[in-house]
Amino acid sequence: MRNTLAIILAGGKGDRLAELCRHRAKPAVPFGGRYRLIDFTLSNCVNSGVFHVAVVTQYRPRSLARHIGIGRPWDLDRSFGGIEVLHPHLGHADSDWYKGTADACYQNRYFVADRNYTHILVLAGDHIYAMDYTHLQGVMDAKGADAVVATLRVPRADATRFGTLELAPDGRIIGFEEKPPVPKSDMASMGIYLFTREAFFDALARVPAGMTDFGQHIIPYLIGEHRVYCYIFEDYWRDVGTVDAYFDANMELVTDLPAFNLYDDLWPVRTPGRDSSPARFHPGAVVNRALVGEGCEIRGTVRDAVIFPGVTVGPGTTVDHSIVMDGCHLGPNCRLERAILDKETVVGEGCVLGTGDDYRPNDHYTAQLTSGLVLVGRESVLPAGLVLERNACVAARARPPDFPGDHLPAGAFVASQAGW
Repeated sequence: MRNTLAIILAGGKGDRLAELCRHRAKPAVPFGGRYRLIDFTLSNCVNSGVFHVAVVTQYRPRSLARHIGIGRPWDLDRSFGGIEVLHPHLGHADSDWYKGTADACYQNRYFVADRNYTHILVLAGDHIYAMDYTHLQGVMDAKGADAVVATLRVPRADATRFGTLELAPDGRIIGFEEKPPVPKSDMASMGIYLFTREAFFDALARVPAGMTDFGQHIIPYLIGEHRVYCYIFEDYWRDVGTVDAYFDANMELVTDLPAFNLYDDLWPVRTPGRDSSPARFHPGAVVNRALVGEGCEIRGTVRDAVIFPGVTVGPGTTVDHSIVMDGCHLGPNCRLERAILDKETVVGEGCVLGTGDDYRPNDHYTAQLTSGLVLVGRESVLPAGLVLERNACVAARARPPDFPGDHLPAGAFVASQAGW
C-alpha cells in the first residue's frame, strides 16, 4: 500500500462525550491508561504499511496536533510519505468550515490531487480496533472493485445506529441505508473506506452541492455508478462516542481476559513516550485488575480501574470501577466509584464520588450522563469532604468557591467561574 494515502477524519466535536470533549477534539481523548483515541487508527496505518497520512482536524485541534507532532512515535517523521495535519482554511470561494466527512475531503482535494496516490483510504480517528488495511486492498484486487467498505455484523436492534448495507452473494454492495428505523440488514458500515483514485475524485465531483457525508451521499452514489464491495471485519471494534461506551471500553481492558489485546508485539499500539519513573506501590497499597501508568504513587486501594501516568492515590482511598487520567491527585480517605476524572484534577481529603441510589440525569448533560457515572472536568480542585452523587458533573477548572455546598445531589452540575 505504498501509494495509498490515508485520510483520518479527526475533526469531531464529540458532544456525546460531554465534558471530556469540551476542550479537546474527540480523537484526542485519553484512553486505556496511556493512549489517545487517534493512536489506534495511526497504529493500524503504519502496521498495515500505510506511511502517507493526512489528519483532517477542525474542532479544538491544539492538543491533537501537539500529540501527533511530526509523527515520530508512528515512524511517520520521514521525507517520503509521513504525516500532515490539515486544518480548515480560507482564501478560496469553496473554503469554509467542514460541513461533513465528504466535505472535509472535498475541501482538501488539491492536497490529494497534487500527489501520485493510486488509492485513498478514509478512516475515522476515534474508534478502538486493530485492523490490517491490506485486507481491503485484497478485496479490491480480487473483485476488481472501485471501492471497498469495511463492515461488521451487529445485533439487528443496534443496526439503527449505523449505516446498513445490503449485499449480493459475492459481497458486492447493492443497497445502503443510513441509520434506518427498520434495518433490512445486520451488516453495518464501520466508516472505513478504500477508493481507487478515479472513484474517489469522481464521487467528489459528481455528488451535488450540499451532500457532505460519506455514509449518506458518497457511498450511495458509488453503489449506483461503480463496483463497491465489502470487507467483513470479525474482530474487536468499539465506537466510544458516548460517555457510557467510553467507560465500558476502558473497563473491558481490565477484565481477566480482555477482548482487546494491548500487548500484541506483532501489532503494537504506538503513542508518544514520556520520561517518567516507574509506578510505585507503597506499603498497604492494594491493586486488583487495574492498568496503572508510569510515575504513579499508590498508597490506597485500586480495583477494576484505569489509572493514567503520574496519578497519586492517598492512603485510605479506594478507587473502584473508575478512570483517573494523567496527573490527578487523590487525597487520603476518598472513595471513587464509577467516576471519570480528567487530567490534573485534585480531589481533597475525604471526598466521595459516586454514591446513592438516585439516578436522575445530569442537569446540564441530560442525554450524556444517565447511568450513574460521575464526571469531573480537567484541572478541577474538589474541596475536602465533598460528596458527589450519581450522574453529577464538575466542569473543567472548577475551584472550591464554585461549589454550592459539600453535598451535591444526583444529576448536579457545577460550572466553573474560570471562564472555561
